[in-house]
Amino acid sequence: MNYQITIKKAYTVDEIEGYWTSDDYIKLLEKFDYPDAGDSDPATLKELLFMAISDFEPKDAAVIALEYKLSENLNEGQIQQVSNDMLLDKVCEEYPEIGLHATLFHVNQLLFKAYNGTFPNAKATIIECSFVPLEEESEIELTKASILKLLNNGLLGSNLIKRLFDLPMTENLPFPEAEDILWEVRSTDNSNFMIITSEYWLSKGDIIASEFEGILEIALDVE
Repeated sequence: MNYQITIKKAYTVDEIEGYWTSDDYIKLLEKFDYPDAGDSDPATLKELLFMAISDFEPKDAAVIALEYKLSENLNEGQIQQVSNDMLLDKVCEEYPEIGLHATLFHVNQLLFKAYNGTFPNAKATIIECSFVPLEEESEIELTKASILKLLNNGLLGSNLIKRLFDLPMTENLPFPEAEDILWEVRSTDNSNFMIITSEYWLSKGDIIASEFEGILEIALDVE
């Protein structure tokens, strides 16, 4: 299927609004030894957490935050290692398991802001775009993989996704990594989308056209 792709807006952010909830703040405050956090004004929870975090050494704070979010994914030794590495590098871009990049980004940015620096500042990219089929064929539900394939023609050749996943991006092949490369995809009509990913994977500067066509090959069922 041929699609007309329009990039309406692309911008960089250092946090994803709404990721951390009031419940998260309350639970983290308790872990950072702030009593009765649940009785606090919800509007003040974030600032209270930042103050509570700043009473701890950065590495110790990283361990607490990582255990809160990733204790089911990382063992104690891995958490200790990541907490060390976070002070030196953007682990949320370099960790070998890309499925953890999004959560590591959110933890990193929480700590970055709590300490007014200290931790490296990572960025996310948000793209608002539309995908409109050019043929009068039945519209299919776009997946993360198909969205990345359709974006291919509008990206620089040096883009990291294109360099690492050339064949899945350009041919009718499975692309399971797309589930982790795109952190979040929001749409109410399967036409207009908000895409959230890491600047590491896709920066605003990687987009070379605001309007272009893309081809999505649909695998046919073989009986």
